[in-house]
Amino acid sequence: MTVFVALLRAVNVGGTGMLSMADLKALCEEIGFKDVKTYIQSGNVVFRTEEGEATAQTLLEGALANKMGKSPGVILRSREALERVAENSPFPHAKPNYLLVNFLRDAAPEDALTKLVAPGGEEVHVAGREVYVHYPDGSGRSKLKLPALKAGTARNLNTVRKLAEMARELEESEN
Repeated sequence: MTVFVALLRAVNVGGTGMLSMADLKALCEEIGFKDVKTYIQSGNVVFRTEEGEATAQTLLEGALANKMGKSPGVILRSREALERVAENSPFPHAKPNYLLVNFLRDAAPEDALTKLVAPGGEEVHVAGREVYVHYPDGSGRSKLKLPALKAGTARNLNTVRKLAEMARELEESEN
C-alpha cells in the first residue's frame, strides 16, 4: 500500500469550506483509505491506499464534492515528495513559520513570476509543483501578489515537516 498526504484547498480558512477533521477522517475511511490521520484544522490528511495517486485524488475529490456540494480541491503528495520539499528549501535563513510552500497540482507555468509584486521584501522560488515564499514580516501583513498561487494551497515549513514525519511513521508501521 502507498502512503499519501492530501492537502485540501480553502478548508476551514476564513469561515469558508468548513469541514471538521473528524468528518474528513470518516470520509476518507468510507472511500476505503486505511490508517487515516488528520493534522490541524486546515485540511491535512495522511492515509494508506492500494490506489495510485490519480485514482486516490479522484476518489477523495468526489467524496468531498458529495459532502460539501463541491470539492475544495485536493493536492496529493507522497512522503518522499514532502521530504524533498522540506529538505530543498531555497531559503535556509527563513523562520519555518514564515516560509510557506504553495503546492500546485501541476508544475508552475514558466512565466509564474512575471506578474510578481512583492512590496514587503518577500522572496519567491519556483520548484516544479511547489512555489516557496518567504514572508520576512509574516504572511498576514504581506501585500504579495502572485497569480500563479491561486490554484494551489499553502503550508508553512513546520507543517510540511510534520506531515512528512507522519507519513514516514505510517510507512514504517506497515513494515
